[in-house]
Amino acid sequence: MGLIAVWSVLGLFVLSSASWWVAANEMGDAAYYIKRQALWLLASWGLFLLALRTSMRRWLALGAQGLLLGTILVAATLVVGSTVNGASRWLVIGPIQIQPTELVKPFLVLQGAVLFSHWQRISLDQKFLWLSVFGGLVLLVLKQPNLSTAALMGLLLWLMGLAAALPRLMLLGAAASGVLLGGTSIMINTYQRLRVISFLDPWKDAQGNGYQLVQSLLAIGSGGALGSGFGLSTQKLEYLPIQTTDFIFAVFAEEFGFLGSLMLLSFLVIFAFVGLKVALGCRSPQHRLVAIGCSTLLVGQSILNIAVASGAMPTTGLPLPMVSYGGNSLLSSLLLAGLLVRCALESQGLESARPKRRPALSPR
Repeated sequence: MGLIAVWSVLGLFVLSSASWWVAANEMGDAAYYIKRQALWLLASWGLFLLALRTSMRRWLALGAQGLLLGTILVAATLVVGSTVNGASRWLVIGPIQIQPTELVKPFLVLQGAVLFSHWQRISLDQKFLWLSVFGGLVLLVLKQPNLSTAALMGLLLWLMGLAAALPRLMLLGAAASGVLLGGTSIMINTYQRLRVISFLDPWKDAQGNGYQLVQSLLAIGSGGALGSGFGLSTQKLEYLPIQTTDFIFAVFAEEFGFLGSLMLLSFLVIFAFVGLKVALGCRSPQHRLVAIGCSTLLVGQSILNIAVASGAMPTTGLPLPMVSYGGNSLLSSLLLAGLLVRCALESQGLESARPKRRPALSPR
Protein backbone atom coordinates (compact mmCIF):
# COMPACT_ATOMS: atom_id res chain seq x y z
CA MET A 1 0.00 0.00 0.00
CA GLY A 2 2.93 2.29 0.66
CA LEU A 3 4.30 1.72 -2.85
CA ILE A 4 0.88 2.42 -4.36
CA ALA A 5 0.47 5.61 -2.31
CA VAL A 6 3.91 6.87 -3.37
CA TRP A 7 3.22 5.99 -7.01
CA SER A 8 -0.12 7.83 -7.18
CA VAL A 9 0.95 10.94 -5.22
CA LEU A 10 4.25 11.42 -7.07
CA GLY A 11 2.38 10.81 -10.32
CA LEU A 12 0.17 13.79 -9.47
CA PHE A 13 3.25 16.00 -8.98
CA VAL A 14 4.79 14.85 -12.28
CA LEU A 15 1.52 15.61 -14.07
CA SER A 16 1.35 19.07 -12.49
CA SER A 17 4.70 19.92 -14.06
CA ALA A 18 3.90 18.36 -17.43
CA SER A 19 0.47 19.95 -17.79
CA TRP A 20 0.62 23.54 -16.54
CA TRP A 21 1.87 25.14 -19.76
CA VAL A 22 -0.62 23.51 -22.11
CA ALA A 23 -3.41 24.01 -19.54
CA ALA A 24 -2.64 27.71 -19.25
CA ASN A 25 -2.56 28.20 -23.02
CA GLU A 26 -5.49 26.01 -24.03
CA MET A 27 -7.78 26.19 -20.98
CA GLY A 28 -6.79 29.52 -19.46
CA ASP A 29 -6.06 27.83 -16.14
CA ALA A 30 -2.62 26.40 -15.39
CA ALA A 31 -4.13 24.08 -12.77
CA TYR A 32 -6.96 22.81 -15.01
CA TYR A 33 -5.62 19.29 -15.54
CA ILE A 34 -4.22 18.82 -12.06
CA LYS A 35 -7.49 19.82 -10.35
CA ARG A 36 -9.48 17.35 -12.43
CA GLN A 37 -6.88 14.62 -11.90
CA ALA A 38 -6.95 15.22 -8.13
CA LEU A 39 -10.72 14.67 -8.09
CA TRP A 40 -10.32 11.47 -10.11
CA LEU A 41 -7.57 10.37 -7.71
CA LEU A 42 -9.92 10.74 -4.73
CA ALA A 43 -12.58 8.69 -6.51
CA SER A 44 -9.98 6.09 -7.50
CA TRP A 45 -8.73 5.74 -3.93
CA GLY A 46 -12.34 5.21 -2.88
CA LEU A 47 -12.50 2.35 -5.39
CA PHE A 48 -9.16 1.07 -4.06
CA LEU A 49 -10.55 0.97 -0.50
CA LEU A 50 -13.69 -0.76 -1.78
CA ALA A 51 -11.48 -3.42 -3.35
CA LEU A 52 -9.77 -3.94 0.02
CA ARG A 53 -13.06 -4.36 1.87
CA THR A 54 -14.61 -6.78 -0.63
CA SER A 55 -13.62 -10.43 -0.64
CA MET A 56 -11.92 -11.90 -3.70
CA ARG A 57 -14.75 -14.42 -3.88
CA ARG A 58 -17.14 -11.59 -4.69
CA TRP A 59 -14.75 -9.90 -7.11
CA LEU A 60 -14.23 -13.16 -8.99
CA ALA A 61 -18.00 -13.63 -9.18
CA LEU A 62 -18.26 -10.17 -10.79
CA GLY A 63 -15.61 -10.97 -13.40
CA ALA A 64 -17.99 -12.47 -15.98
CA GLN A 65 -20.62 -9.71 -15.74
CA GLY A 66 -18.00 -6.95 -15.79
CA LEU A 67 -16.23 -8.44 -18.79
CA LEU A 68 -19.44 -8.87 -20.79
CA LEU A 69 -20.61 -5.34 -19.96
CA GLY A 70 -17.18 -3.95 -20.85
CA THR A 71 -17.20 -5.80 -24.17
CA ILE A 72 -20.63 -4.35 -25.00
CA LEU A 73 -19.38 -0.84 -24.17
CA VAL A 74 -16.28 -1.34 -26.34
CA ALA A 75 -18.58 -2.41 -29.20
CA ALA A 76 -20.71 0.69 -28.56
CA THR A 77 -17.69 2.96 -29.16
CA LEU A 78 -17.64 1.72 -32.78
CA VAL A 79 -21.25 2.84 -33.27
CA VAL A 80 -21.82 5.93 -31.12
CA GLY A 81 -18.32 6.61 -29.82
CA SER A 82 -16.47 9.92 -29.98
CA THR A 83 -13.71 9.85 -32.60
CA VAL A 84 -10.39 11.51 -31.71
CA ASN A 85 -7.41 11.40 -34.10
CA GLY A 86 -9.16 8.77 -36.22
CA ALA A 87 -9.83 6.38 -33.31
CA SER A 88 -13.22 5.73 -31.67
CA ARG A 89 -12.38 4.96 -28.06
CA TRP A 90 -14.71 7.16 -26.00
CA LEU A 91 -18.34 7.18 -24.95
CA VAL A 92 -19.61 10.62 -23.95
CA ILE A 93 -22.37 10.57 -21.32
CA GLY A 94 -23.15 14.16 -20.36
CA PRO A 95 -20.01 15.75 -18.87
CA ILE A 96 -18.33 12.35 -18.39
CA GLN A 97 -16.15 10.59 -20.95
CA ILE A 98 -15.89 6.81 -20.58
CA GLN A 99 -13.05 4.80 -22.10
CA PRO A 100 -14.28 1.18 -21.89
CA THR A 101 -10.93 -0.30 -22.96
CA GLU A 102 -9.41 0.99 -19.71
CA LEU A 103 -12.30 0.07 -17.42
CA VAL A 104 -12.59 -3.49 -18.73
CA LYS A 105 -8.99 -4.44 -17.85
CA PRO A 106 -9.58 -5.46 -14.18
CA PHE A 107 -12.51 -7.67 -15.19
CA LEU A 108 -10.41 -9.26 -17.93
CA VAL A 109 -7.93 -10.24 -15.21
CA LEU A 110 -10.68 -11.59 -12.94
CA GLN A 111 -12.41 -13.68 -15.59
CA GLY A 112 -9.10 -14.89 -16.98
CA ALA A 113 -8.20 -16.12 -13.50
CA VAL A 114 -11.56 -17.91 -13.14
CA LEU A 115 -11.22 -19.64 -16.51
CA PHE A 116 -7.55 -20.61 -16.45
CA SER A 117 -7.44 -21.76 -12.80
CA HIS A 118 -10.13 -24.41 -13.48
CA TRP A 119 -9.13 -25.18 -17.06
CA GLN A 120 -9.03 -28.95 -16.60
CA ARG A 121 -12.48 -29.07 -14.94
CA ILE A 122 -14.36 -26.66 -17.23
CA SER A 123 -16.49 -28.15 -20.00
CA LEU A 124 -15.48 -27.69 -23.64
CA ASP A 125 -18.42 -25.42 -24.45
CA GLN A 126 -17.53 -23.10 -21.54
CA LYS A 127 -13.93 -22.92 -22.71
CA PHE A 128 -15.05 -22.08 -26.23
CA LEU A 129 -17.51 -19.47 -24.96
CA TRP A 130 -15.03 -17.49 -22.87
CA LEU A 131 -12.15 -17.81 -25.33
CA SER A 132 -14.55 -16.41 -27.95
CA VAL A 133 -15.40 -13.50 -25.61
CA PHE A 134 -11.68 -12.81 -25.05
CA GLY A 135 -10.98 -12.97 -28.78
CA GLY A 136 -14.01 -10.83 -29.60
CA LEU A 137 -12.90 -8.16 -27.13
CA VAL A 138 -9.41 -8.04 -28.63
CA LEU A 139 -10.86 -7.80 -32.17
CA LEU A 140 -13.21 -4.98 -31.13
CA VAL A 141 -10.30 -3.05 -29.62
CA LEU A 142 -8.33 -3.59 -32.83
CA LYS A 143 -11.30 -2.26 -34.80
CA GLN A 144 -11.29 1.07 -32.91
CA PRO A 145 -8.31 0.95 -33.94
CA ASN A 146 -6.15 0.52 -30.82
CA LEU A 147 -3.36 -1.95 -31.57
CA SER A 148 -1.37 -1.21 -28.41
CA THR A 149 -4.22 -1.97 -25.98
CA ALA A 150 -5.26 -5.04 -27.98
CA ALA A 151 -1.68 -6.33 -27.85
CA LEU A 152 -1.49 -5.63 -24.11
CA MET A 153 -4.72 -7.56 -23.49
CA GLY A 154 -3.52 -10.48 -25.59
CA LEU A 155 -0.15 -10.53 -23.82
CA LEU A 156 -1.87 -10.36 -20.42
CA LEU A 157 -4.07 -13.38 -21.17
CA TRP A 158 -1.12 -15.29 -22.64
CA LEU A 159 1.04 -14.73 -19.54
CA MET A 160 -1.82 -15.71 -17.24
CA GLY A 161 -2.31 -18.85 -19.32
CA LEU A 162 1.40 -19.60 -19.06
CA ALA A 163 1.28 -19.16 -15.28
CA ALA A 164 -1.73 -21.51 -15.14
CA ALA A 165 0.26 -24.18 -17.04
CA LEU A 166 -2.10 -24.34 -20.01
CA PRO A 167 -1.09 -26.79 -22.79
CA ARG A 168 2.06 -25.60 -24.58
CA LEU A 169 0.64 -26.28 -28.03
CA MET A 170 -2.30 -24.04 -27.23
CA LEU A 171 -0.01 -21.25 -25.99
CA LEU A 172 2.18 -21.51 -29.10
CA GLY A 173 -0.89 -21.33 -31.31
CA ALA A 174 -2.20 -18.30 -29.44
CA ALA A 175 1.18 -16.54 -29.74
CA ALA A 176 1.37 -17.23 -33.47
CA SER A 177 -2.21 -16.01 -33.97
CA GLY A 178 -1.45 -12.82 -32.04
CA VAL A 179 1.64 -12.04 -34.12
CA LEU A 180 -0.29 -12.72 -37.33
CA LEU A 181 -3.21 -10.55 -36.21
CA GLY A 182 -0.91 -7.69 -35.19
CA GLY A 183 1.00 -7.85 -38.48
CA THR A 184 -2.24 -7.84 -40.46
CA SER A 185 -3.49 -4.79 -38.52
CA ILE A 186 -0.26 -2.93 -39.27
CA MET A 187 -0.53 -3.73 -42.98
CA ILE A 188 -4.19 -2.70 -43.18
CA ASN A 189 -4.00 0.54 -41.14
CA THR A 190 -1.81 3.11 -42.84
CA TYR A 191 -1.14 5.17 -39.72
CA GLN A 192 0.12 2.10 -37.83
CA ARG A 193 2.43 1.21 -40.70
CA LEU A 194 3.78 4.76 -40.79
CA ARG A 195 4.43 4.63 -37.03
CA VAL A 196 6.52 1.48 -37.45
CA ILE A 197 8.48 3.06 -40.33
CA SER A 198 9.04 6.30 -38.39
CA PHE A 199 10.15 4.28 -35.35
CA LEU A 200 12.93 2.65 -37.39
CA ASP A 201 14.31 6.04 -38.48
CA PRO A 202 12.44 8.99 -36.89
CA TRP A 203 15.02 11.54 -38.07
CA LYS A 204 14.20 10.78 -41.71
CA ASP A 205 10.87 12.58 -41.29
CA ALA A 206 11.54 14.65 -38.19
CA GLN A 207 8.82 17.18 -39.02
CA GLY A 208 6.25 14.57 -40.03
CA ASN A 209 5.59 11.04 -38.80
CA GLY A 210 8.76 10.98 -36.68
CA TYR A 211 8.05 14.30 -34.94
CA GLN A 212 6.68 12.84 -31.68
CA LEU A 213 9.57 10.45 -31.16
CA VAL A 214 12.23 13.02 -32.15
CA GLN A 215 10.88 15.56 -29.65
CA SER A 216 10.65 12.87 -26.97
CA LEU A 217 14.27 11.84 -27.54
CA LEU A 218 15.37 15.48 -27.43
CA ALA A 219 13.60 15.88 -24.08
CA ILE A 220 15.20 12.75 -22.60
CA GLY A 221 18.63 13.70 -23.93
CA SER A 222 18.32 17.25 -22.59
CA GLY A 223 17.90 15.91 -19.07
CA GLY A 224 21.49 14.71 -18.87
CA ALA A 225 22.59 12.98 -15.69
CA LEU A 226 20.69 15.00 -13.07
CA GLY A 227 17.97 16.73 -15.09
CA SER A 228 16.95 20.35 -15.50
CA GLY A 229 14.92 20.42 -12.28
CA PHE A 230 11.28 19.99 -11.37
CA GLY A 231 9.06 22.19 -13.52
CA LEU A 232 11.92 23.37 -15.75
CA SER A 233 11.36 21.20 -18.83
CA THR A 234 11.52 23.19 -22.08
CA GLN A 235 10.23 20.46 -24.42
CA LYS A 236 6.80 20.59 -22.77
CA LEU A 237 6.45 24.21 -23.94
CA GLU A 238 4.45 23.09 -26.99
CA TYR A 239 7.36 21.23 -28.61
CA LEU A 240 6.56 17.77 -27.26
CA PRO A 241 3.04 16.61 -28.23
CA ILE A 242 0.63 14.81 -25.86
CA GLN A 243 3.04 15.44 -23.00
CA THR A 244 0.39 14.81 -20.34
CA THR A 245 -0.41 11.24 -21.44
CA ASP A 246 1.62 9.11 -23.87
CA PHE A 247 4.91 11.04 -23.57
CA ILE A 248 4.80 12.18 -19.96
CA PHE A 249 7.88 10.07 -19.22
CA ALA A 250 9.91 12.30 -21.57
CA VAL A 251 9.03 15.33 -19.42
CA PHE A 252 9.96 13.39 -16.30
CA ALA A 253 13.30 12.31 -17.82
CA GLU A 254 14.15 15.87 -18.86
CA GLU A 255 13.46 17.26 -15.39
CA PHE A 256 14.98 14.44 -13.31
CA GLY A 257 17.63 13.16 -15.71
CA PHE A 258 19.21 9.74 -15.98
CA LEU A 259 19.38 9.32 -12.20
CA GLY A 260 15.66 10.02 -11.78
CA SER A 261 14.78 7.70 -14.65
CA LEU A 262 16.92 4.96 -13.10
CA MET A 263 15.11 5.45 -9.80
CA LEU A 264 11.74 5.16 -11.56
CA LEU A 265 12.78 1.91 -13.24
CA SER A 266 14.10 0.62 -9.91
CA PHE A 267 10.73 1.44 -8.33
CA LEU A 268 8.97 -0.61 -11.02
CA VAL A 269 11.35 -3.52 -10.39
CA ILE A 270 10.58 -3.37 -6.65
CA PHE A 271 6.85 -3.23 -7.34
CA ALA A 272 7.13 -6.21 -9.71
CA PHE A 273 9.09 -8.14 -7.07
CA VAL A 274 6.46 -7.43 -4.42
CA GLY A 275 3.67 -8.40 -6.85
CA LEU A 276 5.45 -11.67 -7.65
CA LYS A 277 5.95 -12.33 -3.94
CA VAL A 278 2.23 -11.81 -3.36
CA ALA A 279 1.41 -14.21 -6.21
CA LEU A 280 3.74 -16.91 -4.89
CA GLY A 281 2.25 -16.54 -1.41
CA CYS A 282 -1.31 -17.16 -2.59
CA ARG A 283 -2.67 -20.60 -1.81
CA SER A 284 -5.59 -20.35 -4.21
CA PRO A 285 -4.78 -20.66 -7.95
CA GLN A 286 -7.39 -18.00 -8.70
CA HIS A 287 -5.81 -15.52 -6.28
CA ARG A 288 -2.38 -16.29 -7.71
CA LEU A 289 -3.51 -15.57 -11.27
CA VAL A 290 -5.25 -12.36 -10.20
CA ALA A 291 -2.04 -11.15 -8.53
CA ILE A 292 0.00 -12.03 -11.63
CA GLY A 293 -2.49 -10.28 -13.91
CA CYS A 294 -2.64 -7.10 -11.81
CA SER A 295 1.16 -6.91 -11.54
CA THR A 296 1.55 -7.56 -15.28
CA LEU A 297 -0.80 -4.76 -16.23
CA LEU A 298 0.58 -2.15 -13.84
CA VAL A 299 4.27 -2.83 -14.40
CA GLY A 300 4.07 -4.07 -17.99
CA GLN A 301 2.08 -1.08 -19.22
CA SER A 302 4.53 1.26 -17.45
CA ILE A 303 7.50 -0.39 -19.18
CA LEU A 304 5.75 -0.20 -22.58
CA ASN A 305 5.03 3.51 -22.07
CA ILE A 306 8.68 4.18 -21.16
CA ALA A 307 9.85 2.07 -24.11
CA VAL A 308 7.74 4.17 -26.51
CA ALA A 309 9.02 7.48 -25.13
CA SER A 310 12.65 6.33 -25.33
CA GLY A 311 12.35 4.94 -28.86
CA ALA A 312 12.68 1.27 -27.90
CA MET A 313 9.38 0.38 -29.60
CA PRO A 314 6.92 2.01 -32.04
CA THR A 315 4.69 4.82 -30.80
CA THR A 316 1.53 3.55 -29.11
CA GLY A 317 -1.31 5.09 -27.14
CA LEU A 318 -0.70 3.50 -23.75
CA PRO A 319 -0.73 5.86 -20.72
CA LEU A 320 1.71 5.60 -17.83
CA PRO A 321 -0.39 4.14 -14.98
CA MET A 322 -1.16 6.56 -12.11
CA VAL A 323 0.94 9.27 -13.79
CA SER A 324 -0.64 10.11 -17.15
CA TYR A 325 -3.70 12.35 -17.23
CA GLY A 326 -7.01 10.49 -17.43
CA GLY A 327 -9.67 9.45 -14.96
CA ASN A 328 -10.50 6.13 -16.61
CA SER A 329 -6.89 4.96 -16.50
CA LEU A 330 -6.61 6.07 -12.87
CA LEU A 331 -9.76 4.19 -11.84
CA SER A 332 -8.59 1.04 -13.59
CA SER A 333 -5.06 1.23 -12.18
CA LEU A 334 -6.11 1.71 -8.56
CA LEU A 335 -8.75 -1.02 -8.82
CA LEU A 336 -6.02 -3.37 -10.07
CA ALA A 337 -3.79 -2.23 -7.22
CA GLY A 338 -6.62 -2.83 -4.73
CA LEU A 339 -7.20 -6.35 -6.04
CA LEU A 340 -3.48 -7.05 -5.69
CA VAL A 341 -3.43 -5.89 -2.06
CA ARG A 342 -6.62 -7.85 -1.34
CA CYS A 343 -4.91 -11.00 -2.62
CA ALA A 344 -2.01 -10.27 -0.27
CA LEU A 345 -4.33 -9.78 2.72
CA GLU A 346 -6.21 -13.01 2.12
CA SER A 347 -3.03 -15.00 1.46
CA GLN A 348 -1.65 -13.86 4.84
CA GLY A 349 -4.89 -14.69 6.62
CA LEU A 350 -5.45 -11.04 7.59
CA GLU A 351 -8.83 -11.03 5.85
CA SER A 352 -11.25 -13.89 5.43
CA ALA A 353 -11.70 -15.18 1.89
CA ARG A 354 -15.41 -15.61 2.58
CA PRO A 355 -17.70 -12.58 2.78
CA LYS A 356 -18.84 -11.82 6.28
CA ARG A 357 -22.46 -12.54 7.10
CA ARG A 358 -24.54 -10.31 9.29
CA PRO A 359 -25.48 -11.95 12.58
CA ALA A 360 -29.09 -13.05 12.78
CA LEU A 361 -31.29 -10.98 15.06
CA SER A 362 -32.37 -12.90 18.13
CA PRO A 363 -36.15 -13.10 18.65
CA ARG A 364 -37.51 -10.90 21.37
